[in-house]
Amino acid sequence: MFSDKVRIFIKSGKGGDGHVSFRRELYVPAGGPDGGNGGHGGDIIFQVDKGLNTLGDFRHNSKYIAQSGEEGGKKRCTGKNGEDLIIKVPEGTVIYDDESGKVIADMSGDNMKETILKGGRGGKGNMNYATSTMQAPQYAQPGQDAQELWVRLELKVIADVGLVGFPNVGKSTFLSRVTNARPKIANYHFTTLNPNLGVVDLDGGKGFVIADIPGLIEGASEGVGLGHQFLRHIERTKVIIHIVDAASTEGRDPIADIKAINKELENYNPKLLERPQVIAANKIDVIYNDGSDPVQAIRDAFEPEGIKVYPISAVTGQGVKELLYAVRTLLDNFKDEPVLFEKEFDYDELMDNPNESFEVSINEDGVYVVNGPKIDKIAKEGNPDAIVFPRAHVDDAPYDFSFSGIKSSVLNYINSAEMKGGTINRADVAASFQKAVVEALVTRAINLAKETGMNQLAVAGGVASNSALRKALSEECDKNNIRFYSPSPILCTDNAAMIGCAAYYEYMAGTRHGYDLNAVPNLKLGERI
Repeated sequence: MFSDKVRIFIKSGKGGDGHVSFRRELYVPAGGPDGGNGGHGGDIIFQVDKGLNTLGDFRHNSKYIAQSGEEGGKKRCTGKNGEDLIIKVPEGTVIYDDESGKVIADMSGDNMKETILKGGRGGKGNMNYATSTMQAPQYAQPGQDAQELWVRLELKVIADVGLVGFPNVGKSTFLSRVTNARPKIANYHFTTLNPNLGVVDLDGGKGFVIADIPGLIEGASEGVGLGHQFLRHIERTKVIIHIVDAASTEGRDPIADIKAINKELENYNPKLLERPQVIAANKIDVIYNDGSDPVQAIRDAFEPEGIKVYPISAVTGQGVKELLYAVRTLLDNFKDEPVLFEKEFDYDELMDNPNESFEVSINEDGVYVVNGPKIDKIAKEGNPDAIVFPRAHVDDAPYDFSFSGIKSSVLNYINSAEMKGGTINRADVAASFQKAVVEALVTRAINLAKETGMNQLAVAGGVASNSALRKALSEECDKNNIRFYSPSPILCTDNAAMIGCAAYYEYMAGTRHGYDLNAVPNLKLGERI
């Protein structure tokens, strides 16, 4: 069975949990924490397989789940990463988010392989949370949850030329004559149930791919007949050939048929009428000579619109060569850009994972601190002016401040709303809180830079991942002729990544050390060893 549209469930692998354990060896009664990190979950990857031409395999399996990462182990052992799951699809497959209908990926052209869902990050083991004041942490970070999604796969045949026409007008016969395709041919409607492809070979190596698009009748764009099922395949084509029964062997009016099909194409996608078209007036070998000229009538109706008409007989081959070379000329003049569907799906906006990207650290007082981009994401959905939170300041120390007052105000606001039975808009609270914090940081940073005569400003650490802060600092620096530096957001939530990046630039600058290099805490800003 030919399958060109399926719905499947995909899920990446969950990250493995961090491990809690302590070193226990003979003569080492008080070994420190040695719980390892969890492994990363496997990704969901779609890959084009040139050997596939249908989505039929997905009829038997509708769920695809990547392997989860393993839990971290004792002795600082990192859990094994989950294996990626590679899902093979035919070229021309478009992947949609089933709920929103947005395009996730178009597996065509140069896009032969794409990661659709990322596996969860492995959690950190308790070895990462040891400090001088917290030498036996009992906490390990859980692995990040997997991402899951229902997607719709649609196969849109990739061909240079599409054959359209009502049933039984000779499309399959034409295709079998001009290509190596062998479609089923019979004298009844809807003989062709699959989009058949064939390669036309012309002199000089200027061949092209042609596809027979079956099932087009009036109402096809609304789901009547088989047309709605196969209309999607015409979207890839560059040139359209209308094949009509010029002899009216079934009593149909060829002019009315062409107008009806163009109407269906327009209803399905108005851009289809912008494609170059030609008309193949087929079955001229059986035209009854009664003094009328049906081919000329077709020409009179459509050639004034710029659509050329070519009389042919798919059975005898008469006029076929002229038609093919005319199509080749249209293809040569066509702007040769592959018809690709633009990506519309934004994972960050549509995937609401409550456990996404967070970090757990311990401050100087031994207090666990949870942070990450979650607040940044939800703040983008809220109104930053909905709630006015205070901006902390010290009269005699303009650059000193504390966020304790802002945090207390947020807590008081929430408590007051709950006591009154009011509704708390989390997004508005997050956006308003973020605005207060950003204004406090940006105002002081810019004023201090101007007062000290500094013309460069850099932001780093976890706070640098906040998009609102980065944007505000960048804009204010531009206004005040201050050069602004910020690391890539991907480096802002992982200390190891930031250290590695700094080490890279130190190495490129010529810094070298021996194997006796040790860590030196509490270095002053800019100080080197």
